[in-house]
Amino acid sequence: MRVVRALALGLCGLALTACATAPPTPEMLANNDPYEVTNRDMLHFNGLVDRYFVIPTVAVYFVLVPDGGRRSVHRFLEDLSLPTTFVNDLLQGELKRGSQTASRFLINTTIGFGGFLDPAGRMKMPDHGEDFGQTLAVWGVGEGPYLILPFLGPSNPRDAFGIAADVGLDPTTYIHFKQHIWWDAGREYFTVLDLRAQTYQTVQGIQRSSVDYYASLRSLYRQLRDNDIRNGRPPKKQDLPDF
Repeated sequence: MRVVRALALGLCGLALTACATAPPTPEMLANNDPYEVTNRDMLHFNGLVDRYFVIPTVAVYFVLVPDGGRRSVHRFLEDLSLPTTFVNDLLQGELKRGSQTASRFLINTTIGFGGFLDPAGRMKMPDHGEDFGQTLAVWGVGEGPYLILPFLGPSNPRDAFGIAADVGLDPTTYIHFKQHIWWDAGREYFTVLDLRAQTYQTVQGIQRSSVDYYASLRSLYRQLRDNDIRNGRPPKKQDLPDF
């Protein structure tokens, strides 16, 4: 999947270069979406990949793996991501959350049998995710224009760079062993299955209820990312100017 991520980012760059000559409309600029035409084409492409490959695979996954097994897979994948989350916690100055992440990793990796069980959760250590895109936002880096990445979906230049940076922050990137390519592929394959299994009904609901699915997806992505960057905290109140 690391190869897929690199390919997706490369294809996105080529697509944006190809459409650079098409001037954005005022509405596109107002929505901070100057590449909307290309983005809509990419969303259609991703939809075809979903329809003919991802969704049938998710259906088989639901049939073959019971609910308890799917929860174990989710916990295992979450455990693998904790070192990257820990580094991003520290880079954001979130020392308390970083200590929770380190504790969860140590406990679930050992007595939780590699994360298949969640004893840390029963010890009131909540899980959370962090990525380098969020870290850049905390550092004050702007998101840039809205993008739809091939295979990966909604993003922006800041978050796209964060995807690549997180690969570098993941310690498993530097562990090489026989058949490690198959390990990486299997890990990312099940990450996609896990994500789609969790979000399938939500995405279907948005598609059915939206007049413009693309615009709804864009709005929802920005809201979710803003909440993630704030770690669920309420937005800071802006001081109003004196008149």
